[in-house]
Amino acid sequence: MNQSTEAMAENASERVEFDSLRGGAAAGTGEVNLDMILDVPVTLAMEVGRTRISIRNLLQLNQGSVVELDRAAGEPLDVFVNGTLVAHGEVVVINEKFGIRLTDVISPAERVRKLR
Repeated sequence: MNQSTEAMAENASERVEFDSLRGGAAAGTGEVNLDMILDVPVTLAMEVGRTRISIRNLLQLNQGSVVELDRAAGEPLDVFVNGTLVAHGEVVVINEKFGIRLTDVISPAERVRKLR
């Protein structure tokens, strides 16, 4: 860069300040106002079990094939939100649709600890 380009870049740059995430009522209390993210969609998924399989065996699967999973019948399912384990539960049927009844919810502190 020459001197005039550097001077123009320096003059064009401005300091940007962002609003605090703390709400008016919560300001000073140390609480964060989460209202702005409450409508953000997340992906909720239930996992029955897992297994490892070779590509050779994977390619041999067809309609009617049975794949054994690592979980015993009757064990709780894992409930994930955006890939993070948040709970365990059991399958229920509601109006001819599957649902899940949560039997154990992972504490927020434990979820944060697992992220580190």
